Amino acid sequence: MRRLLGKLGKNQQGITGIETAIILIAFVIVASVFAYVVLSAGLFSTQKAKEAIHSGLEEAKSTIELKGDIMGRMENGILTTLYFTVGTTLSGDAIDFTPPSSGNTSLVIISYNDAYQIFPTVNWTMTKLNTTDPDNILDKTEMFMITVDLSCVSANASAEQLPTAYHTFRVEVKPPVGAILPIERTIPARVSQIINLY
Repeated sequence: MRRLLGKLGKNQQGITGIETAIILIAFVIVASVFAYVVLSAGLFSTQKAKEAIHSGLEEAKSTIELKGDIMGRMENGILTTLYFTVGTTLSGDAIDFTPPSSGNTSLVIISYNDAYQIFPTVNWTMTKLNTTDPDNILDKTEMFMITVDLSCVSANASAEQLPTAYHTFRVEVKPPVGAILPIERTIPARVSQIINLY
């Protein structure tokens, strides 16, 4: 024993139990802080992923769809008015179809574009087909006929830009929530006053 003690220098000391405990506690605290940071980041990213999925589902289920044909009114061989019927999809939510007027702005926007012109918004009106509800909310069991005024398209257009025979155009119905309903059609060669746009 004396030999062993003789090998230790005068200034060398062993680690006591208290010092060891303090070091172990420090390691545990640092590890727990890192674990908390990692778990918090994981929970935050999981919450963001959940919000993104929920938002995607809201966009998908709050859509509208066409119900029936798309009709057009021709005046002097020029398309001036578009008629189509909309309803919600099977799992879709209700959508406010209050039409634009001088006193309010509509939540639903209808736009027009073709190879020559873009109109971010055009005037439209709504007619209720199978409901007598006083509101303008499109519910699951309702259908609304939308009348789109396209007189602005031909107002300042040259002859080749007019929506006449063989002219392809696109109308988009943009609800406040949900997917856009695109309608792309070509005016047929033979036109009458009312045409069916296939």
